[in-house]
Amino acid sequence: MHSVLENDQEKIDEGNIIQESLNRGIGAFTPDLLFEKFVKNYAMTKSIMGESLVRAISGYNPDYIEKNIGIPEFQRELKKRIDEKLENMKRDKVIDKEGLITEKGIELASAILCIQELDKIVPRGIYGERIHKKTSIYGDKIEVRNYRKGDRYKDIAIKKSVKTAIRRGHETIRPEDLKTNERGSKGEVYLIYGLDSSGSMKGDKISMCKKAGVALAYQAIKHKDKVGLIVFGTEIEKAVEPTIDFTMLLKAITRIKAAAETDIAVTINRATQMFPLTEVTKHLLLLTDALPTKGDEPEKETLKAAATARAQGITISVIGINLDNKGKKLAEKLVEAGKGKLYVVKDLKEINQIVLEDYYRVI
Repeated sequence: MHSVLENDQEKIDEGNIIQESLNRGIGAFTPDLLFEKFVKNYAMTKSIMGESLVRAISGYNPDYIEKNIGIPEFQRELKKRIDEKLENMKRDKVIDKEGLITEKGIELASAILCIQELDKIVPRGIYGERIHKKTSIYGDKIEVRNYRKGDRYKDIAIKKSVKTAIRRGHETIRPEDLKTNERGSKGEVYLIYGLDSSGSMKGDKISMCKKAGVALAYQAIKHKDKVGLIVFGTEIEKAVEPTIDFTMLLKAITRIKAAAETDIAVTINRATQMFPLTEVTKHLLLLTDALPTKGDEPEKETLKAAATARAQGITISVIGINLDNKGKKLAEKLVEAGKGKLYVVKDLKEINQIVLEDYYRVI
């Protein structure tokens, strides 16, 4: 992919246009209609499309367009540029004659998304390498050893620590008396990445979540763990069973468009069906900016679904993006029922790191 794209800025621009349009919920390009929107209500068009997409399609800085959009000469030049850009995309067959994104367009956008994300992860190793260990915080207790800095307090073996202190004649338990439970490996890991595609996720939110999904899929599959995908809104928009097929996941992530409301209960129930019945580690990671908005009793239905999942050995973590107080309280109940962890995100740049942190926490 690098060799194909290295010296072809036009291909990179086209891939970015398709990627950004999907992130904005735009699935087709019609030159005349697009130009009409620019001229009639540029402020609204820029809000819907975002500055990056406006710049990529027009070739102009968004602020420059705003200052000159009322000038007839500029309008003619703007229309010419839009027509040329979309004609080139049709020539390259990344959109069809009607302006709809083609499979080739999805493949190009997937390649760009993959390169952008893996270039950050692989050479720099910014999140470190997962090392296969014989122990895991989620495993069964297999032996007791001396406490080491960094061990979880909940893994401290109370009875063993007390006995050690008594045997040594200590009136209180000292740090050197502490014992901790070593845990066995969890073995095969199945993960499902659940991504909210509600309308409020449009733009940068869904863009960053897609990149984090690529990083998760790459890191997990590289270590022989299986990753699935659920894209949810009012209903399940897309579901990919846990797999080690990175290319299939990459394309599925690229296709995601933001469009609907949120139904977390339906998502958890569907994920429960997608996990195998065998004794493996099963973990669902949900990314959302709202909890939940669909159903007669959404909170009750969500917690019931979480309890059902937990009964089948599935843990649930939530990454909440700028959740309001009500959403945060429900998320806390959800991860408590699902024996997972809640991550509250205020800076979108954190999402990538948090997604991988949750993965390393499970393994």
